[in-house]
Amino acid sequence: MTLNRKLVTAAATVLLAAGAAGTAQAAPRAAAEPSACRPANHLATIAQDQSSAGHIHFRVTLTAPRGYSACTLAGSPTDVRFSSHGTPLAITAGRYGDQTTAVTFGPGHPVHFDIQVPNMGSTVPADEASFTLRTPGGGTIPGTSFAEGTFRVATGTLIGPVLSGT
Repeated sequence: MTLNRKLVTAAATVLLAAGAAGTAQAAPRAAAEPSACRPANHLATIAQDQSSAGHIHFRVTLTAPRGYSACTLAGSPTDVRFSSHGTPLAITAGRYGDQTTAVTFGPGHPVHFDIQVPNMGSTVPADEASFTLRTPGGGTIPGTSFAEGTFRVATGTLIGPVLSGT
């Protein structure tokens, strides 16, 4: 009996030591925060900006709440579509400006881009824009982002590059 008790005690000690060592080795690693650039991880709003000669401007501002990692964007968003009360509008947008400047986006680092609309009389009301964000080097962020607000579009509408700030 004494020999069996000693073997059980020794085996239990070995198992506990192995378990403790295994626990120390298997400590959880900190998970990386998800990217603020992913469409589900940021908010986007549209508001009227200052007009220029022959154009009205609307600013699309993107913000990211805490808990998301910063990312880098560049150029004008692509695949821009406009709608009014859920109905797609038959307006396609071009782009203007420097398409290569990289900007940092994330919590505490909002970005914006411009919707430049010719003010030649025939504009159409809209309340939503959908778009795909771009990365430096011409890549795209997977998924479609959406921004809401009251604005107008017309044939000849152009989208400016993403810039830092609100």
